Amino acid sequence: MKERRIFTKEFKISVIREIENGKNAAQVCRENVIHPSLLYKWKQEYKEGPQKAFRGHGNASKLDATVEEYERVIGQLYAENKF
Repeated sequence: MKERRIFTKEFKISVIREIENGKNAAQVCRENVIHPSLLYKWKQEYKEGPQKAFRGHGNASKLDATVEEYERVIGQLYAENKF
């Protein structure tokens, strides 16, 4: 059985940039040996939110999780003070 390939965030963004720079999608797929549906999935994910795109397997890094927790607490405190 063939093992699944794992692509880095940097690789995915570089492939998307190639298309944004006017390169043909089919050509980019052939050069990087990826399926066109995968490319379009990456483009859609990047389009929805470049900062949150390609975070991994649903597990935020420890630093990201800490920042999100602090932002949540700050939001709660702000709402309490506003009330």
